[in-house]
Amino acid sequence: MNPLKIIGKYYSSDSIAYNLLIKHSGMVTEKALNIATKVLHLNPDLKFIEEAAMLHDIGIFLTNEPEIGCYGDKPYICHGYLGRKLLEREGLLKHGLVCERHIGVGLNIKDIIEKNLPVPKRDMVPVSIEEQIICFADKFFSKDSDFLMKEKPFELIRKGIARYGKDKLKKFDDWIKIFGAQ
Repeated sequence: MNPLKIIGKYYSSDSIAYNLLIKHSGMVTEKALNIATKVLHLNPDLKFIEEAAMLHDIGIFLTNEPEIGCYGDKPYICHGYLGRKLLEREGLLKHGLVCERHIGVGLNIKDIIEKNLPVPKRDMVPVSIEEQIICFADKFFSKDSDFLMKEKPFELIRKGIARYGKDKLKKFDDWIKIFGAQ
């Protein structure tokens, strides 16, 4: 399976969105593989991590984020479950779950209902070790110019996550303990 070939089915290689997606996903992939090699005792599937990390944001083009070249009709928070749908149509069910479950540190049904989020009402939290590693790695990069090609500092990430509740920050801090300060 070639993630770039799949991305190429949905993105024009000369588009802003494609270039940001490839750069961002490449950085996340590199970080995720680095993390995975440090927790080999947890038996992460490195090949799967490499594929799924490259595809985790494939749904962004369906969202309305013109500053990153995306002109869809959905809010950005929807890119996870939309990516899952795309990858399920490609026969990549496990890869699709990574897309859906990497938003923040995961969305649970309580969050979705209480905040009236425009996503399906189901738990969307990373479960497998591979999902958790990719979700964690993704927090270190964004698609803006400041952190597209360099990592965000831990404290900036923690500050951003803390806005969503102490439980979310605890989840991130637990990952730091498991995966280490990379």
